[in-house]
Amino acid sequence: MVLGLVVRSFIETAGPIGSKFLVDTYSMGLSSASIRNTMNDLEQLGYLGHPHTSAGRVPTDLGYRQFVDELMEPFPLSKNDKQLLKDQLGLAFQEPLVVLRECSRLLGQLSNLLGVVLSPRLSTGVLERLELVPLSSSRVMFVISLKGRLVKTVVLEMASELTRDELDRVVRLLNERLAGLTLEEIRNSFAQRMKDVTDEPTGIVRLVLSTSHTFFSEPAEERVSLAGTQNIMVQPEFLSEPEELKRLVGMLEDANFIVHLLEEESEQSGRASVRIGSENSASMVDKYSIVTANYTFGNIVGTLGIIGPKRMNYARVVSLVEGAAALLTHTDPSIHRYD
Repeated sequence: MVLGLVVRSFIETAGPIGSKFLVDTYSMGLSSASIRNTMNDLEQLGYLGHPHTSAGRVPTDLGYRQFVDELMEPFPLSKNDKQLLKDQLGLAFQEPLVVLRECSRLLGQLSNLLGVVLSPRLSTGVLERLELVPLSSSRVMFVISLKGRLVKTVVLEMASELTRDELDRVVRLLNERLAGLTLEEIRNSFAQRMKDVTDEPTGIVRLVLSTSHTFFSEPAEERVSLAGTQNIMVQPEFLSEPEELKRLVGMLEDANFIVHLLEEESEQSGRASVRIGSENSASMVDKYSIVTANYTFGNIVGTLGIIGPKRMNYARVVSLVEGAAALLTHTDPSIHRYD
């Protein structure tokens, strides 16, 4: 009971919690001396820390972990929060990139922290069909349709103008050899699968081969949508630490790092995964907690989450992350397009 009250009080006040504060704030039926002794015991066990400049205690990473795993009470989202998520994400589901940006904005707004959404890893999607759309005499757009109704488009420059019959012939060839494979499988085996037709007269196979390392994948920077940087920067933990803010800004500018951070241990079930401080593999985020969950478009998995100081409202953040993941998974848009 005492540990839970210390954690909840610290989350609310951002200041070390003393025994007198607990006695004055909560009806516990215990004396200040009894609570102080209990807090001393919790400190010895590693659940609380004791800042040198204060008589109060603060939770350690171990204390937060115990709180999240054993002491935290569920925090159902309010009707207003649920309706806002449902309405805004429903309206935005005309285009996937729009809905992912909107989802990160809502997560940041509703948590007052940093909301992050990663688009699904398209390289794990199964190719349903390829189409070619001529845009001009020298430019064509490849439409890569994946199972689950996800679409990726790529525009390439051609050396010469091609007829519709020539384009159709190459498209049939590509689909015969590639349909049913994941984009990752295609990327790794394209040269081998097409080695006997690399000299076909249109030059399209050679063109795709020369760009296959990016043609059938997705750059990290295109997968990351984040919002609420200003929220996290004004948290009390960082206002007095300009170097920490500088490190934070650098972290947020590194898309590859953010992708690795969120995908590190996300739950496949859509349930929230909570990583606290030193539990994160990267030492540069040891002052942060990261709450993530996976969502599914078709059969392809994406990840969303909230990043904030360890002193976050875990129960509310978990509910927000799980609620947003469920909405993204269960909404059935007509097509998810990634250009």
